[in-house]
Amino acid sequence: MKVLVVSDSHGLSEELKEIQEMHKNQVDVMIHCGDSELAADHPYLRAFYNVQGNMDLAHDDFPNETLVEEQGYRLFVTHGHLYNVKMSYMNLAYRAEEYGADFVFFGHSHVAESFESNGMVFVNPGSIRLPRGRKEKTYAICEREDRNKINVRFFEYNGNELSDLSTEYRL
Repeated sequence: MKVLVVSDSHGLSEELKEIQEMHKNQVDVMIHCGDSELAADHPYLRAFYNVQGNMDLAHDDFPNETLVEEQGYRLFVTHGHLYNVKMSYMNLAYRAEEYGADFVFFGHSHVAESFESNGMVFVNPGSIRLPRGRKEKTYAICEREDRNKINVRFFEYNGNELSDLSTEYRL
């Protein structure tokens, strides 16, 4: 299973289309973790599972969180602001455990990162518009090759992999 994850695009649309086009035949699922600032019926969002971000106030057609089930895995998606992810991941982790999530995808901080906790892999793809912590505008692809191995790869907007951020997890 391969999942493309973007977040915090803050009004960008052509860039979302380009990322989709680049990976559409390589991934099983596309997720946007909020703050797209685009209408729910925008044509470039149709391929994505979307959630509500704190800046999506004019577009309240998205859920605050969603659970996507794909190939026997549970993907918990939220923006992160309702769980105070800039302060701690504890509330987010508790909610993900309630869902029995295998993966947790979130945004809000604009910081590209991934980590494993209690058998769940957490991924913040960063931002394709306003990155923090590094200069590259980022998104991620998460691949579960088998039950025990997960690769999280980060990419610059142009598709170049950022190998220093990419990680392999063995569960």
